[in-house]
Amino acid sequence: MSAPRTVLLTGAAGGVGTLMRELLPPYGYDLRLLDVAPVPGAPDAIVADLADRAALREAVRGVDAIVHLAGISLESSFEKIMAANIAGTYHLYEAAREEGVRRVVFASSNHAVGFTRRPRDGEPPVPVDTPHRPDTFYGLSKCFGEDLAQLYWDQHGIETVSVRIGSCFPEPTSVRMLSMWLSPADCARLLHTTLTAENVGHTVVYGSSANTRAWWDLSTARAIGFEPQDDSEPYAEKLIAEKGLPPEGSADDLYLGGHFCVDPPRWPY
Repeated sequence: MSAPRTVLLTGAAGGVGTLMRELLPPYGYDLRLLDVAPVPGAPDAIVADLADRAALREAVRGVDAIVHLAGISLESSFEKIMAANIAGTYHLYEAAREEGVRRVVFASSNHAVGFTRRPRDGEPPVPVDTPHRPDTFYGLSKCFGEDLAQLYWDQHGIETVSVRIGSCFPEPTSVRMLSMWLSPADCARLLHTTLTAENVGHTVVYGSSANTRAWWDLSTARAIGFEPQDDSEPYAEKLIAEKGLPPEGSADDLYLGGHFCVDPPRWPY
């Protein structure tokens, strides 16, 4: 598809949303901002809850695409996750369907497959088609979002790229993050790619930079045109010296989801 001009950015006041408010416009996007909280420095931003279906429909009206970052981004109670991440994502897709928006970028998460065994040295990276194995209610909501995106492609022809985001910060802050860091610049490159790639149907990609210690297979992201340029390795020596490597056999050592999984592990590898 040609590069969309007007993009609705939900979750615009959040961590990734704040970074993308600065980094996406240089690619030619006119961002329409939405968040449940006021967006600093953006008096025209839409302040609305994902439960407000009328406000959502008005927010998506006339946009070319949606980047859906909104929702609870940490583990919480099932009731809160259900309202914000599950029902809220459904409401967004319904608004897109009603207003004829044909492209969504859904912020999924590595926690959708958090209980997957992480690859050891010399083993191949984890493929995108690995079965869902969420490590939290938050991760479970991202499994739902990916499946919802598939349904809306099959049933309504709304294309989605579901991006299993690792950790998008200016620099990695933990040893685990060395394997899943997505630099802000690479995040913007990836979102631009997902907004402009042709014939994506519903495509799932991992969202990380070209990290030397990467655990994930980036082939589906590269297939739609993503070329990551950053690597967490320059931060590795300092982080390992400060924090140490995870204890052998611990959840941080065994699982993609690290300490978000059961520790000690319930089953051995």
